[in-house]
Amino acid sequence: MNQEARIDKWLWAARIFKTRTMAAAACKKGQVSMGGTQLKPSRMVKVGDIVDVRKPPITYSFKILQTIEHRVGAKLIPEVLENVTKPEQYELLEMSKISGFVNRARGTGRPTKKERRALDEFIEDTPVFFGDFEFDLED
Repeated sequence: MNQEARIDKWLWAARIFKTRTMAAAACKKGQVSMGGTQLKPSRMVKVGDIVDVRKPPITYSFKILQTIEHRVGAKLIPEVLENVTKPEQYELLEMSKISGFVNRARGTGRPTKKERRALDEFIEDTPVFFGDFEFDLED
């Protein structure tokens, strides 16, 4: 087994990202770091490194237990990485889930079911005039 692996391949193989392209894009956007330094997709990582992955609203931290470059089954993930994310990050995640749509100002964004029904009812009740109208613009 290799002692080192590319970070984009490892992130994909460890099932942190769905595709290798997404893992590389996250590296290029600066969402993947190690020790406060942003990583390029080609950066080599080794066993014992701690990688931080920012997936808003939280930053996950993973300790590398095995350097792999081929995707493994979900049951084998505990052998590949250890999740060392701080509990405060999970609290942030819960807070964002709870807040959800509570802060949405009325009238902004997508209409609710009730607002949509009211719009449909208003449109149906509005009289529509069709016919030939003559306008005398010279007066």
